[in-house]
Amino acid sequence: MNRKNLLTASILILLAGILIYGSKPGTLSAGAKDKQTSSQPVAGHQGHGGAASAPQPDKTVKPAAQPSAQPAVQEEPPTIEIPPEKQQLIGVKTAVVSLRPMQKVIRTVGRVEADEKRLATVNTKYEGWLEKLYADYTGKHVKAGEPLAEIYSPELYATQQEFVNLLKWAKQGREIRNDTIGKMLSKDADSLLEAARQRLKLWDISDEQVKKIEETGKPVRTLTIYSPVSGHITQKNVVQGMRVMPGEKLFDITDLSNVWITADIYEYELPLINIGQAATISLSYIPNKEFTSKIDFIYPVLSGDTRTAKVRFSIPNAKGLLKPQMYTDVIIKSKLQKRLIIPEDAVIDSGTRQIVYIDKGEGYFEPREISVGLRADGMVEVTRGLKPGEKIATAANFLIDSEAKLKGVAAPAHKH
Repeated sequence: MNRKNLLTASILILLAGILIYGSKPGTLSAGAKDKQTSSQPVAGHQGHGGAASAPQPDKTVKPAAQPSAQPAVQEEPPTIEIPPEKQQLIGVKTAVVSLRPMQKVIRTVGRVEADEKRLATVNTKYEGWLEKLYADYTGKHVKAGEPLAEIYSPELYATQQEFVNLLKWAKQGREIRNDTIGKMLSKDADSLLEAARQRLKLWDISDEQVKKIEETGKPVRTLTIYSPVSGHITQKNVVQGMRVMPGEKLFDITDLSNVWITADIYEYELPLINIGQAATISLSYIPNKEFTSKIDFIYPVLSGDTRTAKVRFSIPNAKGLLKPQMYTDVIIKSKLQKRLIIPEDAVIDSGTRQIVYIDKGEGYFEPREISVGLRADGMVEVTRGLKPGEKIATAANFLIDSEAKLKGVAAPAHKH
């Protein structure tokens, strides 16, 4: 009996607990929410009741809006900061890029040579023997018309004898009383006489010598060879008693009253020189003596070994101070048009790039790549990368460059 009552009480207590739990608001709302969710149709699936179905979203894809074109932002050039007190400590100096005339001074070595227009050679047009030699040593100075040698030639002697006989024949023809025969003989004799006279002249026998033969009526055993020009015997190929042949050179005579000086100019300097350009010529062993001349000729060929071309100067040498094969110092000054130039020390040349540092003010320096051209007198021409008026570092720029490399600051490359 007690057991039955106890079981009944337990069941009642359990039912009371269920009722109490079900009566809580949170539990009921959660249950209602689950029921509501389960009652809604799945998205994308229309329920059987068309009016009760949820409205479907618009599936048309709208094109994305094009981004508006914005102006490109210009990048600031890289700079390195060096405070003014540090600049003073390392000795930074600056210079202004300027546009001004440039002068290129070409210094080279010249060599004295004989004027080729004043050279002469003495030879004979007949065979013979030198019986007397007046120009008997090399270097002797002779004047035009001065005797050089006496030559005996059998062929020349026979021609003189023929000339003398024709003179006698012409004289006899004029003495004949018969006018007709006399005129005929005289005419023939004169023609032959003139032919013999011309033959002697073609053998370089002077008019004075021919006249002497006519006056004496006797051939001359030896004929004298005279100097055609004034100058020095620079080459003597004969000695007394020597046999000479037609066309064989006996002497070379050089007139040194005017000489040439040839100087070597490197091929990269050739665009800077012109015919008529003035030059100053001096010799180390003649102090305080300078010669002024102009470029007379630029030789058209280049030496493959030295990569130089020769230029020529012509200088009067009346006193004989300049002698062939002497060396001289030659200075040619070329004045060029205005160019954008900077000190050569301002350029840091790595072999592939040329860098300068622009002073931007307030201790900032900008590395910039440039292109250079002509170099002269410690200045260098800038063909690209700088503008007139900009300030650049000319001293301690290697220290600035080292500082820039430590901080990873480098000049941007040129855009081609």
